[in-house]
Amino acid sequence: MNKSQVSTVTYFVLLGFPGPWKIQITLFSLILLVYMITLMGNMAIICAVRWNHQLHTPMYMFLANFSFLEIWYVTCTVPNMLVNFLSKSKIMSFSGCFTQFYFFFSLGTTECFFLCAMAYDRYLAICFPLHYPSIMTRQFCIILVSLCWIIGFFGHLIPISFISQLSFCGPNIIDHFLCDVDPLMALSCTPTPTIRHVFYSISTLIIVLTSLYILGSYTLVLRAVLRVPSSDGRQKAFSTCGSHLLVVSLFYGTIMVMYVIPTSGNSVAMHKIITLIYSVVTPALNPFIYSLRNKDMKYALRHVFFGKRIMQNS
Repeated sequence: MNKSQVSTVTYFVLLGFPGPWKIQITLFSLILLVYMITLMGNMAIICAVRWNHQLHTPMYMFLANFSFLEIWYVTCTVPNMLVNFLSKSKIMSFSGCFTQFYFFFSLGTTECFFLCAMAYDRYLAICFPLHYPSIMTRQFCIILVSLCWIIGFFGHLIPISFISQLSFCGPNIIDHFLCDVDPLMALSCTPTPTIRHVFYSISTLIIVLTSLYILGSYTLVLRAVLRVPSSDGRQKAFSTCGSHLLVVSLFYGTIMVMYVIPTSGNSVAMHKIITLIYSVVTPALNPFIYSLRNKDMKYALRHVFFGKRIMQNS
């Protein structure tokens, strides 16, 4: 190939969900509504944990950080998607596309490690209740939270930087609503089997190892809960862990379909729908899942929405 033809792409066109103008407006309204629910729900949880001193515990500290993560996770994709619904050009710059690509996967990886940290917290609290306060100290919580963010943002840094250095000489049309690995790899003029293999190997390793850790933790938790003599104690443990397991199932179920299980036979439309579920819908459901079966959180959220600040009990 002539060198003058290499690396000529300076922007990408994200097709998103093509269709008539009425469908675009309908989708815009629905996605905007889900986005606002996500922001309000997760910000409410952060405020509830911040203002209610009874929620200043490791479990709610992880939950507040998780909600903060979810806000950024949807914000790195949804605003651009909303703009594209109303735009005729649907253009995204080369640097903007790879910035979104990096943050989307980094925040997704961070979410995997946060779910692990939350599973570890529940494992300690239920299986070792007497040692829990001495192990899960505030300092140890901060270390775990910091490690989740650091590992998450370094996990895909090298492969994504290599992908950004590939030659893109046209076409520049991405049949997706965000910059994902498969559409970008398909547009590259350079053969990419090694980089593709490295990227998917890292993704698969992170997803499989974290999911196995979470499943192992909750297997031990379930065994411990079944030994609790009090029915109220079992009910409270099941309520706390059940909401977490539901969030884990929604998130891991969809990302495994995309990045672990081969999906070459699935249509482009199916890939978009699956991505929409774990990147937009799931973050909107999480605040409801975590609060509906948690009496302390429901109490704190009522005070958040009514504008009353809960003071520390004297």
